[in-house]
Amino acid sequence: MAKNKMKTHSGAKKRFSVTGTGKIRHFHSGHSHRLEGKDAARRRRLKKDSGLTKVHEKRIRALIPYK
Repeated sequence: MAKNKMKTHSGAKKRFSVTGTGKIRHFHSGHSHRLEGKDAARRRRLKKDSGLTKVHEKRIRALIPYK
């Protein structure tokens, strides 16, 4: 009997990406609208992508097995 393929979590594939070295990256939330109330330093900080901790990385890898 053939082994079933795992399904990729649709929400996770839109939010996370894998770098060339295998690390998982994500972008901060809160940088798409309502930026007037946020100071410039905060807006700059939210622009950048960020890595995940080892604990979270393990959980996300299960959601995006083929990325």
